[in-house]
Amino acid sequence: MAWMTAAEALSVMNVRAQTLYANVSRGKIRAKPDKTDPRRSLYHRDDVLRMAERRSGQRKVAKVAAQAIDWGDPVLLSAISTVSNGRLWYRGRDAIELANTATFEEVTGMLWDTDEVCIKTSTVRRTAATDDPLTASLVALATRSARDLPSSGRTPAVLRDEAASVLATLAQAILGPSASAGEHAVSERLAVSWGCGEAEDAIRRVLVLLADHELNASTFATHVTVSTGASLSAGVLAGLATLTGPLHGGASTAVRALIELATGIGPEAAVRNWLAQGRVFPAFGHPLYADGDPRASALLSTVSVPPLYAELAACVEKAVGERPNVDFALAVLASAFDLPAHAPLSLFALARCAGWLAHALEQAQTGHLIRPRTRYVGLPPKPAQ
Repeated sequence: MAWMTAAEALSVMNVRAQTLYANVSRGKIRAKPDKTDPRRSLYHRDDVLRMAERRSGQRKVAKVAAQAIDWGDPVLLSAISTVSNGRLWYRGRDAIELANTATFEEVTGMLWDTDEVCIKTSTVRRTAATDDPLTASLVALATRSARDLPSSGRTPAVLRDEAASVLATLAQAILGPSASAGEHAVSERLAVSWGCGEAEDAIRRVLVLLADHELNASTFATHVTVSTGASLSAGVLAGLATLTGPLHGGASTAVRALIELATGIGPEAAVRNWLAQGRVFPAFGHPLYADGDPRASALLSTVSVPPLYAELAACVEKAVGERPNVDFALAVLASAFDLPAHAPLSLFALARCAGWLAHALEQAQTGHLIRPRTRYVGLPPKPAQ
């Protein structure tokens, strides 16, 4: 089971109740009300086991480092964003509140610690008429990476100007050759390009809420790349390549597969079938949010959720105890407004590009190379005789 009682958690961790509750308040252990007894709480098994392993306080450096990489303590210093008390904060501002009124351009400026960013786009040339936005984005960034200057040794002001250009390059690739050039808000241009003007506000909210999420996998890839002195476009290319994985930005694609199954056999049967195959549900639960992903709640509360999606979410929560996360909300958004199939990943990539570049700018100013070590577990070295 994914959840355990307080007595079970205390037995596993071998600590007093106060220690358990302190870990919950610090966001290190997820907790939720026990539906069978509202006076009690349940605690997430994986979090309890992880804290039990870390309990001794005399952990070896190798073990500390390994756990830090695996949803552990922060491994890099950053002033850009953080998740604290179940909320996402951009430079001390609540991202959920910002999504109510702020534009993507304003939030990008905030993340870059500068004024509102103007994202100037023009008609983009694709390598072939059939290129999808992801292919066009990867090609455009790879082309820039081959010619852009290194990020090291350049002033923040110059790098911020280049960052705006890199963000525009990605926006152009996603908007496509049929999109009109101009300086209107990106959310407006996307809505027009996709033939769905009524989706503009929802798109704006998505771009704001997904602009950054502290040290996620794609952002870490960007950090590592730029730490070598590579160009900003190379850092974004690394981030985008990482985002395409099914455990990251590609999760919304798996939601479509689950919806297709539910369409054929019904939500409850689909959930049972999915579990019977030993498959993890995509787009449900998040290690950083014990009470559910607030970004998902913020998005789902502003759109008319298709009945099948709502029924499926209820069935999954009943079966495994996890709520929809922002990947599920992206799939709902695409369905509710009949957006293109690529829209969830395209929105995720464009939004997160603002964060990738914020972290790239921050990393470039440190001048430090990120070079972790491995903990070798292979055959022992054999010196030559």
